[in-house]
Amino acid sequence: MTRSWRGLPGVLGGPRTRLGLGIGGLLGTAVAVRRDRVNPREARVFLAVNGLPDALYPAAWVVMQAGAFGAVPAASASAWLTGDRMLAGRLLAGGTAAWALSKLVKQAVRRPRPAALLPGTRGRGRDATGLGYLSGHAAVAVALGTAALPRLSPAGRTIALSVIPLVGLTRVYVGAHLPLDIAGGAALGLAVQAAAELAWPAVPAGAGAATGSPCAAAGARNTSRAARAASRWPGGR
Repeated sequence: MTRSWRGLPGVLGGPRTRLGLGIGGLLGTAVAVRRDRVNPREARVFLAVNGLPDALYPAAWVVMQAGAFGAVPAASASAWLTGDRMLAGRLLAGGTAAWALSKLVKQAVRRPRPAALLPGTRGRGRDATGLGYLSGHAAVAVALGTAALPRLSPAGRTIALSVIPLVGLTRVYVGAHLPLDIAGGAALGLAVQAAAELAWPAVPAGAGAATGSPCAAAGARNTSRAARAASRWPGGR
């Protein structure tokens, strides 16, 4: 059974609300970014995070993997092994879509990486190639995390809600993205997850057998109708 969003009342709302927020955030950040310069406030935030000590890199690298494409099949397989096939499907579809759509948005907006816009950018680890806006890591992390949150225990939700924003911060820290790149990626991930939930709605609790499959639910409804019909005949009461 899906757990309620305890501790998050009204923060993200239903899937239609999340879809609207995600699309609005994506459009807003796409309009705000420029290909040839960085807003001074965005530059200050970037330099503050990017200038943190090098000693943080090993831990940052570990957190960053939660937004890599490899996290998508890993998360889906974990949900499948626990028996939650619906969540496994949403994670696989949503994470893959977030990753693929991030590539399309990059080509549409064509904002360079921070090193091309801000002198003094500190790069850590493997050099990020391609375009900057938006962050595919942020998109994947939000898509996976938002889908998984309702199914997690309170401790699991606390961990997820800590890791999701940290993925974006680590991408700024390693010099791969500017803050608006992260915001745009997060918005895309939120919109993709909401669209996946609308396209793949959950089976209501108690509808069907323990597997929760649509066929089992339909069978249960047909059995119930037959029982009601039989009760109307003499001797069937």
